[in-house]
Amino acid sequence: MFEKLILTPFQRFVKIESFSGILLFGAMIVALIWANSGYSDVYHNILNFELGFSSDSFKLTKPVILWINDGLMAIFFFVIGLEIKRELLIGELNTFKKASFPLLAAIGGMSIPLVIYIIMNSNPEASHGWGIPMATDIAFSLAILTLLGKRVPLSLKIFLTAFAIVDDIGAVMVIAIFYNTGIQWILLIIALALLAILFFLSYKGIYMKYLFLFFGVAIWVLFLKAGIHPTIAGVLMAFTIPIRQKINVNTFIDKLCVIVDNIKGTKNLPDQILSGEQLEEIDNLEEWAHQVQSPLQHLEHVLHNWVSYLIMPIFALANAGIAFNSSTNFDVSIIFTIAVALFAGKIIGVTGFSFLSIKLKLTELPKDISNWQIIGVASIAGVGFTMSIFIANLAFADHPDLMDSAKAGILVGSIISGITGYLILRLAGGKKPTQK
Repeated sequence: MFEKLILTPFQRFVKIESFSGILLFGAMIVALIWANSGYSDVYHNILNFELGFSSDSFKLTKPVILWINDGLMAIFFFVIGLEIKRELLIGELNTFKKASFPLLAAIGGMSIPLVIYIIMNSNPEASHGWGIPMATDIAFSLAILTLLGKRVPLSLKIFLTAFAIVDDIGAVMVIAIFYNTGIQWILLIIALALLAILFFLSYKGIYMKYLFLFFGVAIWVLFLKAGIHPTIAGVLMAFTIPIRQKINVNTFIDKLCVIVDNIKGTKNLPDQILSGEQLEEIDNLEEWAHQVQSPLQHLEHVLHNWVSYLIMPIFALANAGIAFNSSTNFDVSIIFTIAVALFAGKIIGVTGFSFLSIKLKLTELPKDISNWQIIGVASIAGVGFTMSIFIANLAFADHPDLMDSAKAGILVGSIISGITGYLILRLAGGKKPTQK
């Protein structure tokens, strides 16, 4: 009973991501209905409405859709960067033994869909979309696992989360290297110099949130103007945030006990307001509480709910509104290619590389996970949605019809992958893991 009441940090993460997946699904449905209703003009007019400011020397105006995709999603990528840094330093990827299984699974899950896309694609104009089926949407994936309840062991959720984070690293690298054009090198060098200052301050253990915020906004603008997608600035900024605490937990507990004793020793005022001594001790408590928190962990905790419950659903609402009418020129081959690359590519890639790594004794299958559960999770990994749509926006920015076709393919592939993975895991849930 006690264990049920206390959630570990990972279980909290799963709970947040699972509900976020439900919100994403709801936002996707709303977007599809809205874009195909009599109010579709309102939908598109809102997304294309210009916002920003300009002067004689500087201009920053964008339609709402780009403020979402370039601005809000920079915060999404910032949180991804925080998660990646934490996992690399103290999490499931901080040793080769921990990282080997999800790492090899993620390599397979990225490379095979890419190969399938390149082989199947017959449209030269769509050749730039090879990065689309590489992604896995962790929120949707964990939401599906949560629907299965106790049929899915915690170690399987950890495995999915770990290889999805490796997948995110790969997606970020692909975006940074292959989906940026027309680079303004002077602006980029200035941005990198500002990042170097923040890295130096972090190395020295200096963290001032308002200074980092100011630099972060400046770096975001410089990346945008330099021709590098500004979401990459979010990831790089995350790596400048220190993970070290100023004091450890034991020191904090000692200080907390002293503060509690001091407050007990003060006299309560008759009108129920705090005395000067009590206010001073509460100030001390706030200061010590600030020092015991890791800046990285604190920011991740504060921003994770905003990203999961607001930013990602807004992104889905703005980007999933595909109009299925006679005026939309869908490329059926692109839809089919992306759907197959997501569904078959992930199953073959994740399963194949996982089993091969076990066969070659590069890693071990966790004792409470069966072979069928690995296949089920591999299928669920084909739910690309958020990151896949994001890459589609970059790949086909100048080809609206191809972009709509790619998004349709992502939806089809993700739905098939999710349903298939759910059914496999539901059927495999009662089976005992294969012992070798």
